[in-house]
Amino acid sequence: MSVIRGKNIILGVTGGIAAYKACELVRALVKEGASVEVVMTGNAMEFVTPLTLQTLSGNKVATRPFDPVWESEIGHISLADRADLVVIAPATASFVGKMAAGIADSLPATLVLATLAPVIVCPAMNVNMYNNGAVQDNIRKLKERGVTIVEPSEGFLACGWEGRGRLPDTGDIMSEVESALTPKDMAREKVLVTAGATREYIDPVRFISNPSSGKMGYALAEEARMRGAEVVLVSGKSPLPPPRGVTLVSVEGADDMHAAVMERLDWATLVIKAAAVGDYAPESKAGVKIKKTGGELNLTLRRTRDILKEIGERKKQQLVVGFAAETEDLMANAAVKLREKNADMIVANNVAAPGAGFEADTNEVCLLFASGATEELPLATKKEIAGIIFDRISGLRKSV
Repeated sequence: MSVIRGKNIILGVTGGIAAYKACELVRALVKEGASVEVVMTGNAMEFVTPLTLQTLSGNKVATRPFDPVWESEIGHISLADRADLVVIAPATASFVGKMAAGIADSLPATLVLATLAPVIVCPAMNVNMYNNGAVQDNIRKLKERGVTIVEPSEGFLACGWEGRGRLPDTGDIMSEVESALTPKDMAREKVLVTAGATREYIDPVRFISNPSSGKMGYALAEEARMRGAEVVLVSGKSPLPPPRGVTLVSVEGADDMHAAVMERLDWATLVIKAAAVGDYAPESKAGVKIKKTGGELNLTLRRTRDILKEIGERKKQQLVVGFAAETEDLMANAAVKLREKNADMIVANNVAAPGAGFEADTNEVCLLFASGATEELPLATKKEIAGIIFDRISGLRKSV
């Protein structure tokens, strides 16, 4: 279940051209089950109407600090008290400055001063305004006070300039909302995750690989970040954008991945090996494209290094989680892997099963623990599976 469901989220909208995008954000929050109340500055109403946001949220939109009906219950205080989270999107340069200075001359500004809930601010403005030293100083002040800043994205701006200043995509804001509402049970962890497919080149244009998309590993990295961990994601080939707030290390082949993982093993407190690493690689790589001939082409393959086994041999206090992608004898093969790799948990899945495995958005797995316990998880999204895996990791930490 989404951590957003059932939460009271106050959305502050200020007077920038990106205000119309608040409509999309309200829809996304409501879809996830949040109760959304919108407060607006006077300038924001020049760009989007309160009626639109009221229709989308299903709640009255507050616009006037001195509305006689709304202020009969000291409305801005009651809003601040019942908020689980406050989001300001978009936040203009003027609003960021007033918020940094503690000036309460609008309803959203009064709200952020009165609330004890986490606050997320999403700046959106002209690129030159955003880069101005005064704006950057104000943003630094807010960060120092614990305010989460979702940095603007780059692109073509409504003012005609191009650069950083666009309101972040709704998906990025939603990720930060989810992170803010997620318990930080991994706050002391340094998590090393591997994901994606390795490529072992035959010649400059051909390689041996597999269909892994990296979706499971990326979901695990994102889940770890949301739970407060410091995360390094060592990724083979994947079409996915790197998760926000995660350090991405891109690699090509199994040897590259081995080097990247071993370099960071002593740093990590938790290692999750979700990558689909090739077990074999060509013994040699041709320097030029191999031309087609009339005869057969024979390849000699060498065994690649067993990264998970080496982690298991070298681990000290780290928890180690491996994946077993199988097409037959799932539990037996996974149990052997758990024992031989000295892992604390193996996540086993039948990659030939419908809706599970490579490239799918869903997965159906069984968890095997060093204690001998097992747990079957029904078909669910890889994001949901990642959440359950970290719930079990948290349980392992508590049992140590």
